[in-house]
Amino acid sequence: MDKPWFDAIPTLAAAATLTSTIRLGTLVASPNFRHPAHFARELTALDDIADGRITLGIGSGGIGFDAHVLGRAELTAGQRVDRFTEFVELLDQILTHDCTDYSGEYYTAVQAHRAPGCAQLPRMPFVIAADGPRSMRLAAEYGQGWVTTGQPADDVETWWRSIAELSLRFAEVLAEQGRDPANFDKYLQVDAAPAYSMSSVDYFRDVVGRASELGFTDVITHWPRADEPYAGKESTVEEIASEVLPEL
Repeated sequence: MDKPWFDAIPTLAAAATLTSTIRLGTLVASPNFRHPAHFARELTALDDIADGRITLGIGSGGIGFDAHVLGRAELTAGQRVDRFTEFVELLDQILTHDCTDYSGEYYTAVQAHRAPGCAQLPRMPFVIAADGPRSMRLAAEYGQGWVTTGQPADDVETWWRSIAELSLRFAEVLAEQGRDPANFDKYLQVDAAPAYSMSSVDYFRDVVGRASELGFTDVITHWPRADEPYAGKESTVEEIASEVLPEL
């Protein structure tokens, strides 16, 4: 990590005290350095401070700084999904049950209490990042939303093809799990493409239209800054807010 960064929970708590209607959340919180028992306490407090405006985005965790900072051995992709399954199961149990005991390969909890519980009942919505079959099934079982970044690609059209394939695959998983796609939010991280979504108003409009055609309910973008990969102008955001968002 060569740039300043802050912890998600206190930063979101600060944002919650300065806002009243906008939903807030993580995208995505990683199990690399979190335990569900402690994380549940943080989330319970955050949802209370925000008066029920928190959406929890969670993923399996990647490699790099946050995987190494605690000095643990790097996990394989399969092991990260194993750990993520336990993470989601245990977090869900703690947030929805009065008292939880759990014993897994990666996590253990002894009499983890829920009280007072989330402001949102039975708990805050989970938006689960998933591209593979196991994590997609986990998202369909425990999630209220699914988020994807697609597959790495060198050109925009190849990236969009990967998004179409993933969207179709997840629709099949939802059907297998008996979940109604109409009641399931689908988020697309559009800046995972090899082009910045808010580089212009017209390009952003095209991105939103293509995402909608593939069944996505929400798109996620980054605030423009001076440096790549999100180099842009705040004036473009203002134009999008006045010209594109009213059309949606």
